[in-house]
Amino acid sequence: MSRSTEVALQPAAVAADDLDRAVQLAVAVLREAPPAAWDRKAGSLEWDCWETVEHLSDDLFAYAAQLGPRRPPLEGNVPFVWESRRPGGPANAVHADRAAGPAGLLQVLEASGALLVAMARTTPPKVRAHHVFGVSDPEGFAAMGTVETLVHAYDLAEGLQLSWNPPADVCARVLARLFPDAPEAADPWHTLLWATGRAELPGHPRRTSWRWYGRVQG
Repeated sequence: MSRSTEVALQPAAVAADDLDRAVQLAVAVLREAPPAAWDRKAGSLEWDCWETVEHLSDDLFAYAAQLGPRRPPLEGNVPFVWESRRPGGPANAVHADRAAGPAGLLQVLEASGALLVAMARTTPPKVRAHHVFGVSDPEGFAAMGTVETLVHAYDLAEGLQLSWNPPADVCARVLARLFPDAPEAADPWHTLLWATGRAELPGHPRRTSWRWYGRVQG
């Protein structure tokens, strides 16, 4: 059975609750990290773990912001200023106050996630907004935020030496929504890691480049 047929038989839209669940699970795991560990490199990324949480927070904030205007932009991003605080660091509009420590950093992540959860819940389904991977709808932005959370929590867990194994049902829904080219597999989490260039699958080498497809189908 193809993925498209399976989705047709068992429609399962990505919900704001999926995003909320992913963010809350990620925050709970990241709270276990020792305070001195946040300057470690985050998995295969070039950023440290603190910067990676800032980047994830910025993603969630930016997706919420795209849906915010009465007439969301279809040709570009809402023009916040994104800037890096060091050469090679992530270019963000959102930065956490380092004086607040890891607890404050995770509060920033939780707050940014809550903004996108709220926008995904309250924005009419017919609304469309720009994303570089396709003009999308509230469900699409919720799915994008969920993918960002799941895979960057993986990067962070590698750097902080924590365990991260997100819910298979959430992974399956975001795969169906954003990665129609992904192969069927028994383990949606490992398939999502493959789809985002972080792992191999049997018969499928690790991707050196990747993207999702946020455009609304139909």
